[in-house]
Amino acid sequence: MLRQQDVGHRIVVRRIVGIRGGRPLFSDALGELVELSETHITLATDAGPLRVPVGEVHRAKRVPPARRPTAAAVVDLEVAADEAWPAPVRGRLGDWRLRSAAGWTGRANSALPIGDPDRPLPAALDAVQHWYADRGQPALVNTPLPLAAPVGAELDARGWTSRPPVLVQTVPLAALTAPDADVAPERPVTLADAPADDWLAVAADRKGGLPAEARHVLTAVARVRFAELRVDGRLLAVGRGTVTGEGRWFGVSLLEVLPEARRQGFAAAVVRALAGWAAAEGASRAFLQVEQRNVGAVALYRRLGFTTHHTYLTRVAP
Repeated sequence: MLRQQDVGHRIVVRRIVGIRGGRPLFSDALGELVELSETHITLATDAGPLRVPVGEVHRAKRVPPARRPTAAAVVDLEVAADEAWPAPVRGRLGDWRLRSAAGWTGRANSALPIGDPDRPLPAALDAVQHWYADRGQPALVNTPLPLAAPVGAELDARGWTSRPPVLVQTVPLAALTAPDADVAPERPVTLADAPADDWLAVAADRKGGLPAEARHVLTAVARVRFAELRVDGRLLAVGRGTVTGEGRWFGVSLLEVLPEARRQGFAAAVVRALAGWAAAEGASRAFLQVEQRNVGAVALYRRLGFTTHHTYLTRVAP
């Protein structure tokens, strides 16, 4: 059967749709798992959303993606994502990228092993550990899959552990700029080229603090906007948008709605406002990164049209 870790992935569900001659009749459904609860499985199929009661499920399992992205496509997106979340301290091992931001977020404090490290793999991983040790930090490696599967195998042999899987999701930008009933039109979203103090306070609360290095990560992008949705002057929803990857990719990050303001379409309004700005900048596709276990966020992004392009694991040295 399925687990919460399967949310956001392609699945097949065989369900019981009737009885004939004392024998059950089955029907199969294929799509992306949107929600898994104690009572229902919800998946997005080519024919639209399908909600299946658990009592009707005979068998359900994850299946491979319809088509895996090429290595070049994964590299292109990972480079755009790296540019959208720029660590203040950086190094290189051949094509590999080394990043440090005083420990603020895994993405900004990990090696990104894409391309050729210009040395044998064991020596490259030794050099990664030395680079982080010189900075007094634990060594982390982000492994985009399946591209970095050989790196992952070597890390397994060395006893490295893994943080929860992260989904890298994409959608054509045009899908985010179309009108949508989920958006609250009476709640205008303001876009600023620098974050306000209360915007930063929301980010700090979510990320457990905001050191100086974090401000660099947030603001050191040539094309960036900070979205604010306020009601009666009070900030209720925020988001950050970037345009990177030679102007092709619109990145969404730090999307947050205060608990008392959720389920009112504010998150969708923030994303669409940022998407409109990115479209005017010439971007054509959108991406985001979300932990697979964050079921609520995965479901929201699925409703906005995002699908999983690839995944990555953050590997942690023993």
